[in-house]
Amino acid sequence: MFGSRYLPCAECGESVDRSLERPHACARERWADYQMFGLSKEIAELEAGVLRFLGTPLGRFETWAAARLVRGQA
Repeated sequence: MFGSRYLPCAECGESVDRSLERPHACARERWADYQMFGLSKEIAELEAGVLRFLGTPLGRFETWAAARLVRGQA
């Protein structure tokens, strides 16, 4: 079998040419995008949990209190 000379970087997902002698340096923006992509399921679950909380009486009170504080009425 022939192996590819390109492998994805475990940190940022970029295809890295293994035949090059210089070490790969991850771009910060690409690294952040790749990490967020890996966490997309957890992010969706967090968002759903926050929306569930905001639908409860305590969540509605917290929303009201935060709006009041932001408007300077506290």
